[in-house]
Amino acid sequence: MDIRVQEAAFDAGAELTAFSAAQDGAGAVVTFTGVVRDTGGLRHMEIEHYPGMTARAIEGIARDAQARWPLTGILVVHRYGVLPPGAQIMMVATASAHRVAAFEAAEFLMDYLKSRAPFWKKEVTDESADWVAAKDSDEDALSRW
Repeated sequence: MDIRVQEAAFDAGAELTAFSAAQDGAGAVVTFTGVVRDTGGLRHMEIEHYPGMTARAIEGIARDAQARWPLTGILVVHRYGVLPPGAQIMMVATASAHRVAAFEAAEFLMDYLKSRAPFWKKEVTDESADWVAAKDSDEDALSRW
């Protein structure tokens, strides 16, 4: 399990290559990379967190995924700081002997990271700066797990 909360940008291709190379016995590797959406007028997104607490929360989510699916590896990279539209926010990678477990675990991680990882997001435009509220649809996504 490799969990990182960092300000620096990451190279998704290099992360995938390194993660895949370390997965002995895996028949499937699934990845997802989240990107700051350009919602029209967005100048940037500010993502804040509490160091340590956020990493521990993500580790707990990843341990839950390991308990549910037979995974050979999990990678989570989540950024904080000021991110312009198009910037990569986060990356999830899972590996397993079979694709179903890798896909389901990746979706589980993404749903829980969205709703349970303690990050605070502010959308900054030329006219306003607003904290992003939790969405009912994100909570609904958790009900399938």
